[in-house]
Amino acid sequence: MKREFPEHPIIGVGAIIVEDARVLLVKRAHPPIQGQWSIPGGALEIGELVREAAVREAREETGLIVEPGELLGVFDRVLRDPAQRVQYHYVLIDFLCRRIGGELHAASDAAEVRWFTREDLPGLALAQDTQEVILKGFAKAIA
Repeated sequence: MKREFPEHPIIGVGAIIVEDARVLLVKRAHPPIQGQWSIPGGALEIGELVREAAVREAREETGLIVEPGELLGVFDRVLRDPAQRVQYHYVLIDFLCRRIGGELHAASDAAEVRWFTREDLPGLALAQDTQEVILKGFAKAIA
């Protein structure tokens, strides 16, 4: 699957893991958002259900085993190059997830993994829709 300058949008899944009033984020090791904090997640594989993908991606990137719960949102992520050509195009499906096992460690394409409070979020320069879905996850996890 060609991620850069794709012929079709790529379906991605995200695991919003909330625990003790903190959310787990990963620092990306590879483009398109290398060096930035984001939700654990990645591309859906052929034959895989979206909730299965959220579990797999969370385990691959964080070492945690999660149980996906409520769908928090579906988002478009289109990044363009300087010539305004579509360089990356993702449709992202994010689930609120609960840790049920595993040992926390950065793995796969995550350079770092860390827990953040709601108050930490503004300093992370997250995409607007990423911050909104995380805040929605906080609200649902507390309710």
